[in-house]
Amino acid sequence: MKLKNIFVVMILGFIIPFIAACGSDETGSTEKSKNSPGSDEKVLHFPNPEAIPSMDPSIATDESSFVYLAATMEGLYRLDADAKAVPGIATRHDVSEDGLTWTFHLREDAKWENGDPVTAHDFVYSWQRAVDPATGSEYGPYMMNNVIKNATAVSSGELPKEELGVHAEDDYTFVVELENPIAYFETLVTFGTFLPLNQKFVEEQGDKFATSSDTLLSNGPYTMENWTSTSDSWGLVKNESYWDAETVQMDKLTFKVMKEPQTAVNLYNEGSLDRVDLSSDLVDQYATNDEFHIQPATFVYFIKFNQEAHPALANKNIRAAISQAFNKEALVNEILNNGSIVANGLIPKDFTPIPETGEDFREVNGDLVTYDLEAAKQAWQQGLTEINEEKVELELLVDDDETTKLMTEYIANQLETNLEGLTVNIKRVPKKQRLDLDTKMQYEMQISRWGADFLDPFTYMNLWTTDSGNNMMGYSNSEYDRLVLETTTTYATDNVKRYENFLEAEKILFEDAAIAPIYQSSIAQLVSPRVKGIHYNPFGPTYEYKWADIAE
Repeated sequence: MKLKNIFVVMILGFIIPFIAACGSDETGSTEKSKNSPGSDEKVLHFPNPEAIPSMDPSIATDESSFVYLAATMEGLYRLDADAKAVPGIATRHDVSEDGLTWTFHLREDAKWENGDPVTAHDFVYSWQRAVDPATGSEYGPYMMNNVIKNATAVSSGELPKEELGVHAEDDYTFVVELENPIAYFETLVTFGTFLPLNQKFVEEQGDKFATSSDTLLSNGPYTMENWTSTSDSWGLVKNESYWDAETVQMDKLTFKVMKEPQTAVNLYNEGSLDRVDLSSDLVDQYATNDEFHIQPATFVYFIKFNQEAHPALANKNIRAAISQAFNKEALVNEILNNGSIVANGLIPKDFTPIPETGEDFREVNGDLVTYDLEAAKQAWQQGLTEINEEKVELELLVDDDETTKLMTEYIANQLETNLEGLTVNIKRVPKKQRLDLDTKMQYEMQISRWGADFLDPFTYMNLWTTDSGNNMMGYSNSEYDRLVLETTTTYATDNVKRYENFLEAEKILFEDAAIAPIYQSSIAQLVSPRVKGIHYNPFGPTYEYKWADIAE
């Protein structure tokens, strides 16, 4: 089913061609191609920018985790090549006249890897687990509060998890009650947080659940092989127990963590890798190559300010000064050089149109914070006066990959050069550690990013409400909270008013200098037309591997 005519789907995803490999094994060493003459096994080899932070659907919060959850598990629906929801465990659904009750009818031939049937009870257990305070999930409350009936009360501990608005009418009928009608609910449930879990298996594993291949249970296209929570390599192997196994053409996909783009390119040129992302210094070298592609994306990068970690960051003028003191145009053109564009707001360009007019959200709200050196210096001096300081020393938390390193050094240099008295100390850590420090609010500033989880501005705007599990920076504005909340309550069925609220809330976010937008990403890659069927999603898991194949 389409997203109803309330939304016009701006599909950024398209089928990305990939290359059949001479191949590397899971340690990255070159080996004879698994696709060579005489071999019937189909294998592709890819790099990954970081280790997988989590394979627990209730705990995962990042891009890599959701990509591999999508590959190994199946929810009610799955996104196809056009980013439309197609049947997964659910074959169809009914919606009540008031839009509040969704009844999903599940297929009876879906099985877990261990042979157990996938039932409505698995969804009930998983969704309750995701909002149970004892689980400690960020995404459970973020995705379900004010959406699923009683989710907010359950996640805050006011009601037991059994009061969440979900139940199994029978083994193959799953019923969901909503707080308010939600037009995009069908695509929302394609997201990883809404995947089912086998309660008996999860409880048998205890604290070890989802920490290794042996403590995972797949019901999707692939199973995970040779993975632990600290692995720098792993494989996806075709799941013969999957209900739609005949559609899965690949026998195996292997992945290796590679932080150095040049190393990955060298292996690609040797035929040991089948896709590589290019850093800025490599783009010009390969821009005329037939296998070079620019893939637009909806990830927006920004600086988060922890207002509780440093007195200077509690000052709006200090935050505003930092937001305006670095040249973003030079950053995307010279440092990134991969098709990324400057971000001067939160909602990305070409993501969602305004109802009725069809105008792009970003165009309508315009540039809300730009590089403005004069304004930055003025705000900086005013901020220093207000906090009674002449100098400020701040720590900037970032990931440890090469592209982030170059970007961070550029931004830190710009800030120290343009804001007299500012010292920026860079703290580089693996992504998993950064996410943990973010959750614990143990940082001062950090470079973070957000990609769409579903096709609606709410996926970005809900990040910064006071009680959001993704806020984690001490920001709170009651008017912002009201505007965003009304899009799911008062104006749930009035899309024109919803978007008016979104437009106004975004303006408030930057009037408060809550975050400093940097850029909207694109990905420069080398890929090959020999491989077909892997598509890039404009929201949800970045890559979909179910339909991967090698061209004849």
